[in-house]
Amino acid sequence: MNEYKERRERKRKQLSLMAVVKMFDTEEKAEKWFIENRWPDGIKCPHCGSDNIATVKNRKPQPFRCRTCRKHFSVKTGTPMRNSNIPLSKWAIGFFLFSTHVKGISSIKLHEDLGLDLKTAWYMGHRIREAWNGKMEKFSTTVEFDEAFIGGREKYRHLDKKYNLGRGFMGKSILGGAKDRGTDKIKLKVLPNTKTETMHRFIRDTVTDDAKVYTDELLSYQGIPNHHEWISHGAKEYVRDDVHTNGIECIWSVFKRSYHGTHHSMSPKHLQRYANERAGRLNMRFLDTVDQMATILRGMEGKKLSMKKLTAGGPAFPDIRNYDRPPRHLKYSDRYADRYAKKDEGDFGEP
Repeated sequence: MNEYKERRERKRKQLSLMAVVKMFDTEEKAEKWFIENRWPDGIKCPHCGSDNIATVKNRKPQPFRCRTCRKHFSVKTGTPMRNSNIPLSKWAIGFFLFSTHVKGISSIKLHEDLGLDLKTAWYMGHRIREAWNGKMEKFSTTVEFDEAFIGGREKYRHLDKKYNLGRGFMGKSILGGAKDRGTDKIKLKVLPNTKTETMHRFIRDTVTDDAKVYTDELLSYQGIPNHHEWISHGAKEYVRDDVHTNGIECIWSVFKRSYHGTHHSMSPKHLQRYANERAGRLNMRFLDTVDQMATILRGMEGKKLSMKKLTAGGPAFPDIRNYDRPPRHLKYSDRYADRYAKKDEGDFGEP
């Protein structure tokens, strides 16, 4: 516990944008930084793990060759950066931008700042977010749980895009959140619903058996095996001694500011990637800026994300989004013909 307290109290060393640009003003400097931070104990083959490496003088087809498995590789191999023509200097500056923008950075901003094509910037952003896609250790102290509903308001949707599911959270994606008070770590996860089974599974996957759990009065939280206390927001109770969910509520505040102010919209399909980014950046906020960039690089180890995989499939949970929505390929009059028929029959008139 003292380790985390000292980390919070220590003054973090920051980097300015000008310092980062000067730090990576050449590809040689950028490649050296990538090698030192990815392989601090010496270059190792990402294919077989051997350290018997030869340097290729003409750098063709790749700058390094493994003498054990006889495969060529570069510092990008074995990461989401593989097969990328983006210079390493721009990748490094991209790491810096993702580390320092507390409320996130949009693909349009990456496109403007790094001089990339808009589609390339969008793809680059998701590949950087892939660094935070990994398993976390279970929380073992006092943990706050809460849920948030992410999505646009029904009244602002076009008529043929309305979900017609009612008011409030209907038609929105559900995001579950947990904050460990002992380590200041955050975990965010997209959930299909707020049923008891779903919420209990989320808690079991997040905390150890001896952890304390604090929640609000949602009935789905009741019955968990951990020591559980809750507060009633409906009765205007927000704090009782040390029982509250204000910590995770602050996380929702930052997340929704990034939603409304930076991205303006998050696809349900990619919502988990944006959630991983927010949680990952908050979990390393006490590190120096250079260490944050190195953490992103090390988080990419052994991962890959192709454009085909990124663009395949539909929304994460389409079951709550397609109720009472006619196919879009039909004309407007054909979509709602049954409604006009009912109106003509007097279903919407006076009894």
